[in-house]
Amino acid sequence: MVKGYFQELDSFDCMVSAANSFGLMDGGVDLAIIRFFGYALERRVQTRILEEYWGEQPVGTSMIVETGNDQHPFIAHTPTLRVPLRITRTDNVYNAMFAMLRAVAIHNRRGERPIRTVACPGLGTATGEVRPIEAARQMQLAYQHFHNPPERIHWPYARQRQAAIIFGGDLFSTPR
Repeated sequence: MVKGYFQELDSFDCMVSAANSFGLMDGGVDLAIIRFFGYALERRVQTRILEEYWGEQPVGTSMIVETGNDQHPFIAHTPTLRVPLRITRTDNVYNAMFAMLRAVAIHNRRGERPIRTVACPGLGTATGEVRPIEAARQMQLAYQHFHNPPERIHWPYARQRQAAIIFGGDLFSTPR
């Protein structure tokens, strides 16, 4: 874990954009991403959303988009919310993290330029108002589930996964 700004990182292949469903990148980390990579990146993201998602990329999906930067060639556009709103007491962070890990794995399976290092902010912790400790819990759980897939799917497995996420509830429900 690194506390700081992604622009200060020595190296990464892919930056996660904890985005909205419409690719409007005019605030928070998204604005920092656009300022770093250039405004043409926002247009590429929105074009892909129009072409691949009919104008709205659902929460729980992630797509790898080329940045045009040789040193940091990709972003993972990963909506944590449809539009700017509070997403506490949801499993949006878990779903976004799992989707991003899946998108990176699929990208790497295709034999394209591999993604080895991903820079990922605390998903949902700014506009979504998810407490950092809850975001970290959901992100860690998604990482753990991604790297330990089941051998078969059955109801006890599904119930166990859902219980771990706690219906998206915030374990730390005291006000900010």
